Amino acid sequence: MPFDFDLLVIGAGSGGLAAAERAATYGAKVAIAEHAKPGGACVNYGCIPEKLLDFAASFKRLNQVATSYGWQASESTFDWSHFVAAKEHHIEHLNELHAKHLKDAGVQFIHGHAHFLDAHTVEVDNTVVTAEKVLIAVGAKPSKPDIPGVEHSITWHELYRLPTLPRSLAIFGGDPIGVKISGSMNALGCHVTQIIAEDRILSALDGEIAEVIQETLTQQGVKLVTQTRVKQIEKNGDGYHLELAGDTSSFASLEVDAVLMDAPRQPNLDNLTLSKAGIQLTASGAIRVDEFSRTSHTNIFAIGDCTERIPLTPSAIAQGRAFADTEFGVHPQKASLSYVPISLASHPEAATVGQSEAEARGRFGEAVHCYRSRFRPLLYCLMGGEERTFVKVVVNTQDSDRVLGIHMVGTGAVEIIQSLAVALRLGLTKSDLDRAIGIHPSSGEEIFSL
Repeated sequence: MPFDFDLLVIGAGSGGLAAAERAATYGAKVAIAEHAKPGGACVNYGCIPEKLLDFAASFKRLNQVATSYGWQASESTFDWSHFVAAKEHHIEHLNELHAKHLKDAGVQFIHGHAHFLDAHTVEVDNTVVTAEKVLIAVGAKPSKPDIPGVEHSITWHELYRLPTLPRSLAIFGGDPIGVKISGSMNALGCHVTQIIAEDRILSALDGEIAEVIQETLTQQGVKLVTQTRVKQIEKNGDGYHLELAGDTSSFASLEVDAVLMDAPRQPNLDNLTLSKAGIQLTASGAIRVDEFSRTSHTNIFAIGDCTERIPLTPSAIAQGRAFADTEFGVHPQKASLSYVPISLASHPEAATVGQSEAEARGRFGEAVHCYRSRFRPLLYCLMGGEERTFVKVVVNTQDSDRVLGIHMVGTGAVEIIQSLAVALRLGLTKSDLDRAIGIHPSSGEEIFSL
């Protein structure tokens, strides 16, 4: 039977947009269904707002640096409502830009919540749509732990709805989102307490990098409480009372203006009625896919954070384009997800690519050697303080000194690691780094002299 579309994409986040636009270039008739504004979590709640918040927070430190260069200090205050309005204006521009790109590509945008009626039929609100192929690109959503009073907490989705900058903020969780928010909010003048159940933040990253970030956040004023969990949240006037459990040697309760939950995200699969399309899930509740993003049904595919692959915007985009190339461009492509660089808009800035030291030693044992350097960047040389940049290179000494991972904390880390990620993919060795000629003066040249 004829279908309304060659491809229906459910979800207009980064991966869905990339897949829809790429498929349209091959002449496919494409529609994309989305109940919110185009751009997904990255544009509307995550990467972009987080980076803008990071920029806003960084200006305070840059003002302090400026005085060491001869600029006269002046009183300045931060206007939360002005920042939120400016941020919203920029995001609206990005929403409009994505909508224009879809229109220019000939992709039909269908606004509404989508759910399956069968493997080829999807209902979007009250509109029934059929498609030869369906791509699920609905991403992931924030979650909250099951504790009394958790309804009084917010997630990173609601952070910018706060009417004013809170004087005090408790963040429960030590994943990247919570770490980024804690550093930025602290720099803006908010008293931040970060509560984590583990010994340290950022348990998925290289341990040494995580320790450097944790140490620096503590020096900057963030109060980190480890091996502790939030037992209960109670409304207390204009603020909230937190009961804590675990290693609470410093205090067993806390009074704050706002509470932010940084629990692991969950695939955003509610109300899709995947069972009507015969879609199988993994044990963790994600959509099961193969290396070509195929689900358990031959005409249905899934990409991005609703699957168990690297939960990053560039990863979803790569998967979306590889899907379109394979299914509509007739040249099969697998998204290459090795040596994917990861950035952290934390305070200090950090970035990493490749294997952590623990991962490398788990695979190659004593053959692994790590080279490290901790130095003061030139930007901060005229002022006091403990500003330091940390660089770590993980090498396999039994495989031609192949570089397995590079990790960096400090100003410029994101741009430097982004460039080196290409070299790692091409087989970078320690001798390659040793022979390289750096730009002087720069932080990047330090990697060539380890």
